[in-house]
Amino acid sequence: MPIVTLTHNNKNHQSQKIADELTHFLADTYALYLKTQNFHWNVTGLNFQSLHLMFEAQYNELANAVDLIAERIRALKCSVPASFSQFMKLTSIKEDNNHLSAKDMVKHLMKDHETVVHHAYIILTKAQKAHDEGTMDLLVERIREHEKIAWMLRSCLE
Repeated sequence: MPIVTLTHNNKNHQSQKIADELTHFLADTYALYLKTQNFHWNVTGLNFQSLHLMFEAQYNELANAVDLIAERIRALKCSVPASFSQFMKLTSIKEDNNHLSAKDMVKHLMKDHETVVHHAYIILTKAQKAHDEGTMDLLVERIREHEKIAWMLRSCLE
């Protein structure tokens, strides 16, 4: 791998671009956290107990992730969006305001986790090009966790 020397301004510009991508990722993670908590509170049916507990574990994991992502953005010397209105403008996760069946809740969350994984891979590629190991490390862990959750949700549907 060739050694890349960055000027201070170029490195700052790359860090800003990565941080901008991470703010969208943060918004997606926060929106997914809220949706998962909503489903935890409102799930019903024969699988209530297992889904209720699974959703709780998932939203707790997402709450921790929100903090890690925000801290990475701050480490890149950028500010972090921190309001519902900002998150709703940035996220690609759609709200579910209607009462859904337990099966539809699982389907929606599975799709959302897959969406977040896709977005994480895009940011990971940009972080690799910028030689931003801190962001790469964070994203690899997030990809691993979202893929695991998507697999568990997919397994509930089979």
